[in-house]
Amino acid sequence: MRRVAKLSAAVVASAALAMSATACGSTSSDNSSSSSSSGGGKGVKIGLAYDVGGRGDRSFNDSAARGADKAEKEFGGSIKELTAKTSDTEADREQRLTDLADAGYNPIVAVGFSYATAMGKVAAKYPKTSFGIVDSVVDAKNVDSITFTEEQGSYLAGVAAALKTKKDHVGFIGGVDTPLIKKFEAGYVQGVHDTNAKVKVDVQYLTHGSDLSGFSSPDKGKAAAQGMLDKGADVIYTAAGSSGNGAIEAVNGTKGAWAIGVDSDQYNIPGLAKYKSSILTSMVKNVDVGVYDFIKSVHDGKPLTGNQVYSLSKGGVKLATSGGFIDDIQPKLDAAKKKIVDGTITVKTAP
Repeated sequence: MRRVAKLSAAVVASAALAMSATACGSTSSDNSSSSSSSGGGKGVKIGLAYDVGGRGDRSFNDSAARGADKAEKEFGGSIKELTAKTSDTEADREQRLTDLADAGYNPIVAVGFSYATAMGKVAAKYPKTSFGIVDSVVDAKNVDSITFTEEQGSYLAGVAAALKTKKDHVGFIGGVDTPLIKKFEAGYVQGVHDTNAKVKVDVQYLTHGSDLSGFSSPDKGKAAAQGMLDKGADVIYTAAGSSGNGAIEAVNGTKGAWAIGVDSDQYNIPGLAKYKSSILTSMVKNVDVGVYDFIKSVHDGKPLTGNQVYSLSKGGVKLATSGGFIDDIQPKLDAAKKKIVDGTITVKTAP
């Protein structure tokens, strides 16, 4: 069973002081779990610093959580979870990682590119601690960068959209206008147009710049999707964290429309069960695999460092087949995948 624990008074005081100094006023959610060792040997104290939305976002953060949960189950030990707020400053992110390091957690995994600058600073201060970061590359001797070829998986999502649309009109919704999410857009649009150049692709971002609320605003996702549906789009791919849940809800309310999920196989997410008849597929990004591999390497005494790239050829990204809705087009999807893997198709990483 999982138990909830509070940070020590010293850590709480430290975090509070840092946040008051930055006039942020935000706090981190704090969850901790522990278990007896079931895998034999020494357990691990895993520190997880989530992106906005945290565990329960039914997407990106949940995928990271699955990797940590698997490691905890196999190796024993404990997990400490802290979650970012949309109002976070660099100082807040740095303090969050520092709190975990000070409390003795090792390894520490930062879930999301927004932690890159903070991790570079904190990793230098704690050279004996192993750090991992998802979706960014931090050049340090004690950091494992866990990255993915999102554009390749998104290309396949675009192929599926182009083959399934009945109106030659599809859409893409990005959470925040960042280089990372641009990779999703670029791959998707290329996949659509390589399959059928006549298909129109609407593109919309929920927020821009430092406003990360686009990853945790289902209401914004729902409104954006509804706008696209009203204009005639009948397949919508959303790369926006928990905001995508709102987009899926909107699509479910339109007969004949399809949603394409992201990061996790959203057809199989319990919280989205009532909408699963509208989830064509999901572009699964196996964050859980990258997180697990990193934690295992630390447990085994051989911490991974450098940049581990989880590509389409390595199973790092893929299209989910749950529901059977893409079974009829699977041969064409397999052909597109083969061309990417063998280099016949080079997928763009920017629009």
